[in-house]
Amino acid sequence: MSLNFQPQMPKKKFQIIIIGAGGIVRDSHLPAYKKAGFEVAGIFDLNQEAAQKLANEFAITQAFTSLEAAIEASDENTVWDMALPASVIMKVLEQLPDSSHLLIQKPMGENIEEAQVILDCVKRKKIQGGINFQLRYAPLAIGARDLLEQGALGDLLDMEIKVTCHTPWGLWDFLKGLPRMEILYHSIHYVDLVRSFMGEPKRILAHTVGHPDTEGIASTRTCIIMEYAKNKRAIINTNHDHKFGPELMESYVKWEGTQGAIKAQIGVNMDYPKGRPDYFRYCLLSENDTPTWKEEELPGTWFPDAFIGPMADLMRLKNGEINSMPTSFEDAFQTMNCVEKAYGSTE
Repeated sequence: MSLNFQPQMPKKKFQIIIIGAGGIVRDSHLPAYKKAGFEVAGIFDLNQEAAQKLANEFAITQAFTSLEAAIEASDENTVWDMALPASVIMKVLEQLPDSSHLLIQKPMGENIEEAQVILDCVKRKKIQGGINFQLRYAPLAIGARDLLEQGALGDLLDMEIKVTCHTPWGLWDFLKGLPRMEILYHSIHYVDLVRSFMGEPKRILAHTVGHPDTEGIASTRTCIIMEYAKNKRAIINTNHDHKFGPELMESYVKWEGTQGAIKAQIGVNMDYPKGRPDYFRYCLLSENDTPTWKEEELPGTWFPDAFIGPMADLMRLKNGEINSMPTSFEDAFQTMNCVEKAYGSTE
């Protein structure tokens, strides 16, 4: 079968101003934008040394010394990319120009109350855009959606996401001491991915716990069951404390339908941030009497390639090519609502 693994690119590109110069910007945003040919016109961070370092490394014209300077340099050809801890989103959001086009790195606040405040703010300021739930745009997810939309899987009945790895949480200092961590900052990607394929769940059951090796980190292991209509389900199972070598580490998404199945490896979770390659394998009952698995070569991985898609859609939105982003503020609020239900269940 002919499968698409690439996001749709904008007919016209706009200059990007980034707010935030942390690890995710260094490792994913900027490499992805460079690969896509997007122009980053400037970057700002309270840590001016970090901003200047990234500006030098990625040939960014300006490392702004203040948010005000970044705003002053913006114009009608600017789109904004905000990559900040959830707790400070609102402080910056209120200062951005009305009617801006904006992509905010997940999560949408630290809880559903903050998500509601953010949603109200973007509506009041007529800011268009969405939340950077980029796993939807990973080549493996785009390919799975294409295969499903062609009808090759039949009726989608089951999604399973499993992660068994050893994540270096020390790379993100701001996570230490937060009351909520694993679901809000990691498994939220999987909750959002499930929603994008299976819609809104009827009920969510969840349990999330910490580990004695990760002192100061609220939780690192999670089980989530998302209940749907009869015969449909989704399961998310993560363990970030597997310190027993790479041999039995796992990181995959599996889709099963009435007529076909897909299993795709998310390689970045293993040996982060270097990661392992992603893979995409599928089995279609209509092709052979005996179930046979095939593998397609992927053009990229979740990190950094998936970060191209959300920015491309933000530019397409500004162009008028689409009316809203798949990960719009309104849609992202529903993912945050599922996260809130998961925490309610575990409590």
